[in-house]
Order: sequence, then C-alpha cells, then structure tokens
Amino acid sequence: MTISRTSGGAPVESDAHSLSIGSNGPLLLHDVHLVETLAHFNRENVVERRPHAKGAGAFGTFTVTQDVSKWTKAAVFQPGTTTKTLLRFSTVAGELGSPDTWRDVRGFSLRYYTTEGNLDIVGNNTPIFFLRDPMKFPHFIRSQKRLASNGLRDADMQWDFWTLSPESAHQVTYLMGDRGLPKTWRNMNGYGSHTYQWVNEAGERFWVKFHYHTQQGMEFLTNEEA
Repeated sequence: MTISRTSGGAPVESDAHSLSIGSNGPLLLHDVHLVETLAHFNRENVVERRPHAKGAGAFGTFTVTQDVSKWTKAAVFQPGTTTKTLLRFSTVAGELGSPDTWRDVRGFSLRYYTTEGNLDIVGNNTPIFFLRDPMKFPHFIRSQKRLASNGLRDADMQWDFWTLSPESAHQVTYLMGDRGLPKTWRNMNGYGSHTYQWVNEAGERFWVKFHYHTQQGMEFLTNEEA
C-alpha cells in the first residue's frame, strides 16, 4: 500500500480529501498536507535560467595520471586517485528548445564528487571572456537574448553591446571564428573561468587555472552545416 507523506516525511491520512469539520463542514487551515500540495503546485514550473539554459550532461570519472602533490594536498588530485564526476555542457544564449548548432560560446560545469566534498568548476570553450567588470554581465546577457516585444533575437542589440564594450573584441573573434561552431561537445576544449588557490602539505600557496583539452581533436561545423 502506497502512503502519501508531507515534505517532512510524515504520513498523511488522504491524498484526495482535505481535512474538514465534519463531512460537510468548512476546510481547516491547519491541514498541512493541503497547504503543501497547493504551494508545490504554484511553484512546480521552474522559470528558465537566463544564460546556459539549453544543455546536456553526462557522468564520468577523473583519474590523476601525473604527480601534482607538490602543489596541492587535495585528495582528489593525489596520484592514481579516481573520482566520479558529472559534466554539463550548454550554449550561452540559447533557450530551451533552441538548436545546438547556433553560433555561440559553449559553457560547461564540472562537478567532482571528492572524498572531501564536492568540487565545482565552471568554464567555457574559450580561454577568455567578453567582460571583466561583472556589473556589465546582466546587460551582456540581455543583449544576446530575445526581445521581449517580439520574441526575436536582435543582431543590432548584440553588436551594439560588443562595439560599446571594446574589451569584448578578443572574445568576439573567437565567437565569429571556428570555435563558435564546435562540431560536438567532445570536439572542443574547456577553460575554467576562475583562478584557484592550491595549498600543499607545507602550507605553500599556488595559483592555478584549469584547462581541459579534448583527446578527440577540435572539429567545427561550417556555416552551411550549422
């Protein structure tokens, strides 16, 4: 017999009837299961995230094949250690249902399930980015998305942002080149967005960046194929 439960795990009397005063009486506000059911119903449609909405993921493993222990004491990076991982790839501007073949930067988020806790690293398939100042980031993402007035993407809006933010020039050359159209998720490199601090057993500190180079070779789509 299946027993319905509250979000806290407590069993409930019925999943089809609310608590009431008598068979025909008013319903009771202290019916926790009713309140939780309605609250869940109101929130079950999750709003699409702004960037990186369209993606695909896969589980895998990470194995340390070289000795980097002189730079870090983290268990996940000790020689021979194998760690379960989860990797999600995505486009940046594409919304749910958009094609994987749009000219766009590809992002990734990688989670290592280490013995010392989860280690999360995010990045893109380009080693640099459009911006340095995070104040511009919301404006940048809005310039790459659809107009609220007509639901269409606007090239003028995109290029206005890029040309008015000259620090974007380097990244735009990547985007408009081959790396803007990788053939598959496997045929591109990945570059961590952030700089990390490693600490070794002696307490010495080192600054590191994570670069992931494909072993399948970098391959790209042509404009016609995309």
